[in-house]
Amino acid sequence: MEPDLDAWEPWHPRVLADRLAGLEFDWCVAAGWALDLFHGAQTRPHHDLEIAVPTARFPEVASRFGDCRFWVPLDGEVEPATADTLRTTHQTWARELATGKWRVDVFREPHEGPVWICRRDERIRRPYAEIIEHTTDGIPFLAPEIVLLFKAKATRDKDEADFRTILPNLDDPRRRWLDSALGMIHPTHPWRDAL
Repeated sequence: MEPDLDAWEPWHPRVLADRLAGLEFDWCVAAGWALDLFHGAQTRPHHDLEIAVPTARFPEVASRFGDCRFWVPLDGEVEPATADTLRTTHQTWARELATGKWRVDVFREPHEGPVWICRRDERIRRPYAEIIEHTTDGIPFLAPEIVLLFKAKATRDKDEADFRTILPNLDDPRRRWLDSALGMIHPTHPWRDAL
C-alpha cells in the first residue's frame, strides 16, 4: 500500500534532539525550522521538518527510528529506502508505522570527515564545527547563511519571507559568505543586492 504523500505531521525539533541525543557526529535541523531556531521564535507554520546528517552516518540515525520506515521521494512518488533508491536523491522521509504520518525528512549530505560539502557545488565546503549552531536548550541547527543558500534555488513565497525575516539578523561575515556562495551557484540572484 502506497503511503499518502500529503500525510505530513512533523515532529518538533525538540523531539529529534531527544531521539538523536548521544550520537557522536554532527547533525542539525535544516531548512525553515533552522531559521526559526536561529531567530529564537517560530515565525511561520512548518509543514515538514528536515534534518541534515553526513551521508556515511545515516545508518546510525536510522537506528534511532525503529518505530518508522524510511522512504525516498522520487518524481512525485515514494519508494522504499534501499541501497539503489538512496543513491537517487539526498532526501529520506521517515514514516511512523503506528500513525502512517511523515515525521521528518533526513537530508543525507556529502562530506569529507568533519567537513561539510555543498551538494550543489562541491567547491563550497566548511567544517561542521563552523556551520552547526545550538539553541540555548541544545538543539543543533544549520547556520542561517547556508539555509538561505539552499532556499535561493526556488525562492518560493515562504523562502522570500524567510530571507526578509532573517536578513536583519545576519552580521557582515554571514552576509559576505552568502553573497560569495550565491555568486558561485546563482550569480544573478536578486538577494545579492539586498546583502
